[in-house]
Amino acid sequence: MSFLDDNFLLQTKTAQTLYHEHAKHMPIIDYHCHLNPEDIANDRKFNNLTQIWLEGDHYKWRAMRTNGIPEQFCTGDADDYAKFEKWAQTVPFTMRNPLYHWTHMELKRPFGIEKVLNPESARDIYDEATALLQTPEYSVRGILKQMNVVVICTTDDPVDSLEHHQKIAADDFGIKVLPTFRPDKTMAIEDAGYLTYLQKLEAASGVSIGSYQQLLEALQKRHDFFHAQGGRLSDHGLETMYAEEFTGQEISQIFEKALQKQALTQDEVLKFKSAMLLELALMDHAKGWTQQFHLGALRNNNTRMMRELGADTGFDSIGDFDVARPLSRFMDKLDNSNQLAKTILYNLNPSQNELYATMIGNFNDGSTPGKVQYGSAWWFLDQKQGMEAQMNALSNMGLLSRFVGMLTDSRSFLSYPRHEYFRRILCNMLGNDVENGELPASEMPWIGQMVENICYNNAKNYFNF
Repeated sequence: MSFLDDNFLLQTKTAQTLYHEHAKHMPIIDYHCHLNPEDIANDRKFNNLTQIWLEGDHYKWRAMRTNGIPEQFCTGDADDYAKFEKWAQTVPFTMRNPLYHWTHMELKRPFGIEKVLNPESARDIYDEATALLQTPEYSVRGILKQMNVVVICTTDDPVDSLEHHQKIAADDFGIKVLPTFRPDKTMAIEDAGYLTYLQKLEAASGVSIGSYQQLLEALQKRHDFFHAQGGRLSDHGLETMYAEEFTGQEISQIFEKALQKQALTQDEVLKFKSAMLLELALMDHAKGWTQQFHLGALRNNNTRMMRELGADTGFDSIGDFDVARPLSRFMDKLDNSNQLAKTILYNLNPSQNELYATMIGNFNDGSTPGKVQYGSAWWFLDQKQGMEAQMNALSNMGLLSRFVGMLTDSRSFLSYPRHEYFRRILCNMLGNDVENGELPASEMPWIGQMVENICYNNAKNYFNF
């Protein structure tokens, strides 16, 4: 095999058949990402390859810093080509990091560039891709259509106006772009900026927030608004699940203390988060939404760089939090009253793969195929070994065949080859099983259908967009 040829990652004839005949042409439902809806609404045309490739991409910044590249070429004020040149210098050092594969897959699709990126090829690649970006086919919407994307779910704060989603819906350009309700800031009562955030929530909801009940009223109004704009998913990025015991009176008193700028104990913070998480889950169930929980990130580890650059700039890592008991308590409380919404759980610590894969089986009740999902390999696990480990855990403990498949979790419009990466890895795993005699070759029609389901059909049926 040659690097990145048509059979890249496909080690057997059966894997090649599964990919080329079943996976390759399936549409993409990107049900969790961090794309900017304003760029889609305005059909942004990027001026050059740096802007579309390096803006906001903390994966690349992290690699560049590790390679000794100064910050001015990552998030700083260096000119665009100088930044790209430093990235090109870094790429050869990323071999065996998923960035090496992603980089060259993203050059191949959509640009059709098959050169290996290094300092010698940087200028030609930059100029060729930049020239293509000036054409209509390489606007934001043009790229999405080239990549066969049919649904995108962005990640949006409850205070967001969703004006860009409204414009996109009015344009009806052939791809659904739907908001996802991400209420993390509404729970962050310990943050110094919490009261300032509540003012934004008041303005967005039209509700004066002077009590805990009024907070819930404001959130319900925003939840209703997201639903009216087509939103059908929520998402939470948490260290672990919160499931402390509490009373309504306690939560009202804790919230009143926060409004009066009184210091809260850690116990009070955990009780408040637990109450809020439960209320938000009940809102999701009442509307038939799917709730997502991304658990296990230890964020903003570098205080100096957090102070200089802010969050989401590449200084996060895998955490080690107690998750099994609170996760079980949280889901059990909802299930006990038959108010557990469809749920997707994502872990960041790979040592917990089997924990999550078994947890979902506790709360699948036969009402919906794969009602509680073990989500795709996320963030630091979003690479070949991580994807294989997640799918093996799911296969061993549950039903891989009911898996809703891949998402980009990306801020970049060039990230859609990650779906191709996932599909090739999936087909290779199943193809190896057939050729090893672990799955019957006589069942190839069903295995092919299973591949199509995991790539697209399962998500289409599960989310019912």
